[in-house]
Amino acid sequence: MIQEISLQAIQGVRIGNAENTRGGTGCTVLLFPHGAVCSVDIRGGAPASRETALLDPVATAETVHAVLLSGGSAFGLAAADGVMRYLQEQGVGFATRCGPVPLVVGSCIFDLPCGDIVYPDAAMGYAACRHSEENAPQEGNYGAGTGASVGKIAGASRMMKAGLGMFAVQSGALQVGAVMVVNALGDVLSEKNTVLAGLRTPDGGALASTQQYVWEHMEAVSTIFTGTVENTTIGAVITNGGGTKTQMKKVAAMASNGLVRAVSPVNTTADGDSIYAASVGKVPASVDEMGILASYAVTCAVRRAVRCATGAYGIPARRDLIQNK
Repeated sequence: MIQEISLQAIQGVRIGNAENTRGGTGCTVLLFPHGAVCSVDIRGGAPASRETALLDPVATAETVHAVLLSGGSAFGLAAADGVMRYLQEQGVGFATRCGPVPLVVGSCIFDLPCGDIVYPDAAMGYAACRHSEENAPQEGNYGAGTGASVGKIAGASRMMKAGLGMFAVQSGALQVGAVMVVNALGDVLSEKNTVLAGLRTPDGGALASTQQYVWEHMEAVSTIFTGTVENTTIGAVITNGGGTKTQMKKVAAMASNGLVRAVSPVNTTADGDSIYAASVGKVPASVDEMGILASYAVTCAVRRAVRCATGAYGIPARRDLIQNK
């Protein structure tokens, strides 16, 4: 049996948000003060990422100290500088003769159409770390979810607001949680495989289907995705289960399967879908146990990202369409 728990129940990780609501962007940081064994699964065709080579099983570093999830497209990777500065001040990092060097990996979403053109920077990354001291991150339009949206295949006039979602479960002593930033080209699907949020009808008043849109425009399929790299679902799963980088690589891959149940279409060439998997404990568990829970947590976190979102920047959220009926 599994039960839902709070992310705060998982020891060894702190989560913080920082955002610029006027600029429509932000960042979310997962800090591992004692390090985390981490890997990543990248399935999208247009990722914006930092230091992911560290996560290769043959790389020297055994642990990393933070995962950054950010807005701002590739510009948002600059927020990692603030994360590094914060960790350095705390004495956290890879030991060298010149002092600790924090290892920070990260990925970004494209949220530039929201608000003013503002990019997450070192100051915002540092602020997210300070916020992590409370370890009480909010979902929806916060952190890296501030400018997230979904259902963008037919342009901005028919898309919907999404955001940041979190979910965690426990089975016995094993705990697994997910933090997801949903900025997909496609739609987010419900437990019944209906559209929760995504492409809207031409009049904007009801939900449509991105998959159906693609089918109906199949003659132009070669150009539908060309030149649009403004989408990405990024996130991280955290577990107190023990694992190597090789094992976490498989857990990340299984976690990515959770997107398949929640987003359609998914992993397109216009998305940079990336999910990190981090082990912060030593609870005995198999890769399959961790991966199955991780996949479930990702699916639930993605759905929470649209259910917790509020309309902003002229983009309606799911709750707006429901209230207007």
